Amino acid sequence: MQTIDVEWVGRLDYLAAWELQKELVAERVSNPDINGKLLLLEHPHTYTLGRNGRLQNLLLNEDQLTERGIAFYQVDRGGDITYHGPGQLVGYPILSLKRVYDQPGLGMVQRYVTDLEQVLIQTVAQFGIVAERLDGHRGVWVKTANGLDKLAAIGVRIQKNGITSHGFALNVNPDLTYFNHIIPCGIRDHGVVSLAQLLPQPVAIADVLPHLIAAFAHVFQAQLNAEESHMASPL
Repeated sequence: MQTIDVEWVGRLDYLAAWELQKELVAERVSNPDINGKLLLLEHPHTYTLGRNGRLQNLLLNEDQLTERGIAFYQVDRGGDITYHGPGQLVGYPILSLKRVYDQPGLGMVQRYVTDLEQVLIQTVAQFGIVAERLDGHRGVWVKTANGLDKLAAIGVRIQKNGITSHGFALNVNPDLTYFNHIIPCGIRDHGVVSLAQLLPQPVAIADVLPHLIAAFAHVFQAQLNAEESHMASPL
């Protein structure tokens, strides 16, 4: 059983988190025996466009972004455009897939993304939410009065040596109006939803963290080492 170190980072600027991921990836490239790492955090208001994304899915110009205090970055993960902000639980697993899976191969990336979806499905199940996958679209979806809405987004990068970066974003209780200024993931015919909208009682990231950590350990068959000093309740 592999060991993965878990750290609650808090609210961190996107570029700072991206640089931190690069450092952690480089460490594991040079020493593949280092434990995997799972960074859990929030971002300030940010839009990111993946390497396969279309800029026209951002509906604000540079001046409008500045006026609203929203950062925008083109990044090296897969997928299209998405939003990150307060109230959204973001996870960046830095793992060696060659250590995660006994038989790494061509289907390894597909399996990894599917496993991330399963982590999120199991997490929200602890709140009585039935989430599912949607053929042709990555992420985690929930049936609402509007049809299937996205509860969590996934976008990853896998280095040639099998080291992962980027990851997932679960809408716990963010301000969903920020999604109105993009075409989320380039998908026009589905909306977005949060746990706060789905539940009768208030929910915070601190309520979700222990369930997500347990689900991650279960799905990836790993021992998760969460140091108390690093897992203080989020603001």
